[in-house]
Amino acid sequence: MTSEESQSGGESAIEAARRAKLQRIIELGVDPYGGRFDDRLSVADIRDSASSVILRGESGDTLDVPELEKREEVSDDGEVKSHYVVAVDGEEVEFRQWLSTQGKAEFVGPTVRAAGRIVLQREQGNLRFIDIQDWTGRIQLFIGKKQVGPENWELIRCLDLGDLIGVDGELKRTKTGELSIFATEVHVLCKTLDPPPGKRHGVKDAEMRQRMRYVDLAYSEGSLDRFLNRTRIVQSIRHTLADTGFVEVEGPTLHTIAGGAAARPFVTHHNALDMKLFMRIALELHLKRLLVGGVERVYELGRVYRNEGISPRHNPEFTMLEAYQAYGDYRSMMDLTERLILDAIDAIGAPRQLPWGEKTIDFSPPFARRTYDELFAENTGIDPHDEEAIRTLAGKIGFETAGKHVDVIKNEIFEEKVEDALVGPIFVIDYPASICPLTKRKKDNPAVAERFELFIQGMEIANAYTELNDPDLQQELFETQLAGQAEEDSMAKMDHDFIRALRNGMPPAGGLGVGIDRLVMLLTNSQSIRDVILFPVLRPEASSARAAEAESETASEE
Repeated sequence: MTSEESQSGGESAIEAARRAKLQRIIELGVDPYGGRFDDRLSVADIRDSASSVILRGESGDTLDVPELEKREEVSDDGEVKSHYVVAVDGEEVEFRQWLSTQGKAEFVGPTVRAAGRIVLQREQGNLRFIDIQDWTGRIQLFIGKKQVGPENWELIRCLDLGDLIGVDGELKRTKTGELSIFATEVHVLCKTLDPPPGKRHGVKDAEMRQRMRYVDLAYSEGSLDRFLNRTRIVQSIRHTLADTGFVEVEGPTLHTIAGGAAARPFVTHHNALDMKLFMRIALELHLKRLLVGGVERVYELGRVYRNEGISPRHNPEFTMLEAYQAYGDYRSMMDLTERLILDAIDAIGAPRQLPWGEKTIDFSPPFARRTYDELFAENTGIDPHDEEAIRTLAGKIGFETAGKHVDVIKNEIFEEKVEDALVGPIFVIDYPASICPLTKRKKDNPAVAERFELFIQGMEIANAYTELNDPDLQQELFETQLAGQAEEDSMAKMDHDFIRALRNGMPPAGGLGVGIDRLVMLLTNSQSIRDVILFPVLRPEASSARAAEAESETASEE
């Protein structure tokens, strides 16, 4: 028998065993898929009531319990085992040993009801210990055959890892000190047919985590918390914007012009109108129309779509915040960006110094502010205004320079030599005006645009402008494509209605865009954008398997 056949047979045997238990549950007159289960408490709430558990002596009096401290040990197979100790006369003593000196004392506590997924179980004769987990935490169930009765015990023996159950019982501590629900009744809420992934490999496989996010959330340590923190970050951003007078709107997802950014769009077709449409690549131009209409502080937080490569920092669809403030400028947006990030850190209960891999990011305000040209000179060693030196350096790096505008070349060098060196958080300000066609120029230097990008650990997190509101200049810039710039990298896409809107008068304003997925990456110490997007774009499963097989064959040939 091949290993593949053995694995296949093993999986079939597991499924057969689970289906047999499913049938047995039905025979016992129990619905294996449960129903409404009211009045349950979250695991976190139950744990918060631990102080209600008291130790009662043989005479009925309440005994003082020393403060328990948890100790954890990891076995060779990766199993984490815990035990509790107490301090007695300045010495550390096992809780079980201390309890044995208290005569026939026993714990008593409140009656509770809980529900969750079985993530660990072990049987010891007529006792079964089960760990259940909900989205707030994990707790142990202590189930005795005598306490639940023979019929309920038969039902309990049909339970597997991954099953969803409810429990009624008394919250107490075991002899080892573990806070546990001593069950009086167990309810089957959903019998599962697929087993959970193996401890050693299952949830460690990146593609499996992304493709089967439900498995990742249910079994990967930290995964559910990471996505709940994403929600807290987004809620915090909305709260901060509302607190500063911004209103949220919803703009169109289908655009007739792929404008507002430099990116390759996804193209679709509207049958009834017989017209080509683009999935939006930015939120900008419709929000600016609202500035014209008198919505003075406006934002949208939504999905945008760019038909580009996939990498640890890029996904074809991602979440973007864009906000516009009438009578502000890019400095107003710097202040807002800093507050948004600091409030988000507070919202997830994190310190201002956050881990990033083996490094630490210091988010203590104020964030650094440096000009584009200062950083260019510092990291390349050449004068940012010396066209010949710029072209020479580009040639040494391997960039094509013939027929390209010098600012296009300069920005390619900046992306290659400067961005990765920006630890941050750092606001890079005052970009070359020629590569910023939607941005107002500095009054004392029209070659420089009032624009910033916020970089953290080499990643662009935010981009902001003092918005251009001159309709004639905007029209001219829409018609201009810099020499050597790829079409998908150009904003030279005429939007006649937007020009018409500007002719009706848009107030001076600051505009801001923040990549929410990258921000969440940084605040949750996630090294891939796919780890902070619930359902990232993936190859079809069969294609992915064929690609992996081809890579394996290539590796073996090499």
